[in-house]
Amino acid sequence: MEKIGIMGGTFNPIHLAHLILAESAREQAGLSHVIFLPSKRTLEKADSYILSDEARCKLIELAIRDNPHFSLSKMEIVRGGTTYTADTVSELKRKNPDREYYFIIGGDSLLNFAYWNRPEVILKNARLLATSRGTIPKEKILAAAEYLEKCFDTEIVLFDTPKMEISSTDLRARCASGRSLRYLVPEAVEKFLRERGCYRNKSAFSCSAEMECEYEQQN
Repeated sequence: MEKIGIMGGTFNPIHLAHLILAESAREQAGLSHVIFLPSKRTLEKADSYILSDEARCKLIELAIRDNPHFSLSKMEIVRGGTTYTADTVSELKRKNPDREYYFIIGGDSLLNFAYWNRPEVILKNARLLATSRGTIPKEKILAAAEYLEKCFDTEIVLFDTPKMEISSTDLRARCASGRSLRYLVPEAVEKFLRERGCYRNKSAFSCSAEMECEYEQQN
């Protein structure tokens, strides 16, 4: 059975720690592919510092274009209404019953997983693949994994990653102040953010599809 990883998140913006997490999970769990699934920007967050759906998807495309094992899915972007991980993994499994899905999460997310929307549905359709590294002590990660395994009669797969503390909040602040993002995000992502003036003013957060097409033609 083909093993596919799912990497969900806001990706606001995507950075090297996201990519290293995905590649580490792919390699250590023997995944054939990892799907990047950006979440939809809701109406409640339309005025917050979250780039448009189009802009974030473009950034992901730029970040993963050199890795044949990575791909972008817009299924949560195009789905109407509120989007939940439980709905996403259920739809993926329904469309591809011959695939085994692994939902990739960080250790901090593992600690809160029991409080997600319908965690039992997620675990029915995908296995959790969680990193044991990061700012959370490994003992707490192991305890959380053991707790979830007992509560949901499942098996949590843990994997190791290089310790990288890259914060999207910090990256947005760097963009706003014009500071360098070199070695924190892929070069193409930095170029896009800099040329579009992202996170510097409100207009940068509503990049239209036409603007993205224009950028593609110029580059």
